[in-house]
Amino acid sequence: MDSGVIVDLLPELPDTNARLIATGVLIAGGLLLYFGAVPATKKVVSLIRSRLYSRYVAEHVDTTPEAIDWPFPTQAATWTYRGVLVFFVGLVALVIWGFEGVVDTILGAIQAWFPTLLQLGVSVLILLAGVALTRVLRRRLYAYTDQIDHVSQHQESVVYRVTQVSVYIATGLIVLSVWDVNLEGLLIGAGFLGIVVGMAARQTLGSLLAGFVLMFSRPFEIGDWVRIGDYEGIVTDISIINTRLRSFDDETVVLPNDVAGNETIRNMTDSDRLRLRVTVGVAYDADLDRARELILEAVGDVDEALSIPKPTVVLTNFGDSAIDFEVRFWIEPPTAPRRAKAQTAVIKSIKDTFDEAGIEIPFPQRDLSGEIDAIQTDDSRRVEIEPDPED
Repeated sequence: MDSGVIVDLLPELPDTNARLIATGVLIAGGLLLYFGAVPATKKVVSLIRSRLYSRYVAEHVDTTPEAIDWPFPTQAATWTYRGVLVFFVGLVALVIWGFEGVVDTILGAIQAWFPTLLQLGVSVLILLAGVALTRVLRRRLYAYTDQIDHVSQHQESVVYRVTQVSVYIATGLIVLSVWDVNLEGLLIGAGFLGIVVGMAARQTLGSLLAGFVLMFSRPFEIGDWVRIGDYEGIVTDISIINTRLRSFDDETVVLPNDVAGNETIRNMTDSDRLRLRVTVGVAYDADLDRARELILEAVGDVDEALSIPKPTVVLTNFGDSAIDFEVRFWIEPPTAPRRAKAQTAVIKSIKDTFDEAGIEIPFPQRDLSGEIDAIQTDDSRRVEIEPDPED
């Protein structure tokens, strides 16, 4: 292909005014086609979807499932179309103004690079198809699991992540085959490269492996209330790299999976109930049996505390100012708001009950005694202080 084809398509332009008019018409037509690309692409995509549905799906189902959709990279197709349009308009403009030699050079370079450009275009299409396929699989997976009660959100995430990685690996291998890459030699080279990359990115790879371990071992799931090391919150996402928590201060905590896997994990929602503990002290001269009965009575009046299992009260410590009781009771379901509400209600109920019974909850006291004879300053000078005659 050369500039002669474009020259044959154009009318004869005798002077500069004719070329200016032709250039204006060319630009106006190009702008019209440029900005009309989006609605035209949407119409074409809608037509393709309706044809595919009517030919391959409609005869097998009674109603139209809302979950069935064929995602199409509309934006990528639109910008590809616009790029080709601008390029073609530019070539025609060069021919109009007599630069056939430049056009021949450009077209010759394109012809020389055409096999490579074709491979590049096919590779881009394959990658876009891989992305579209993962979206279709995710949509179909969630549509299917929403109808099954025993499949949790965590299990959905695990299946989707594994499927996503598998599709991406298969897509990458297909792209390599398009470029005629020797996969056997690539695997040998990848072995040495893997050693180098593994040494350089061992933390990232550790997080990647730990992510799959967390997904399959399931010490916690999305929506669980957990404490990982010094961090506490609700699990909002488990990816192959990190775990996200939403703290009770409404902060997002991002933990690398290798860090989360090496910390002590406490899952408060793994069972149906949770035991809480509250410490209360009474004076040394108080009736301990009577105090224990009053504590149990106070906890029994709290709606948030379960009656079965029964609350228990045990003596735990001889404190500096009091004998300490530990109150143990259960809540259901185990949530952070319910924990805070139950602890507040139990403490208030015990305090009110003790006040009515006249039982004192002592606080720490310190008795200071002795005389101060002198204050030694930094420059070794002594300041005498006269004692108070009343002491």
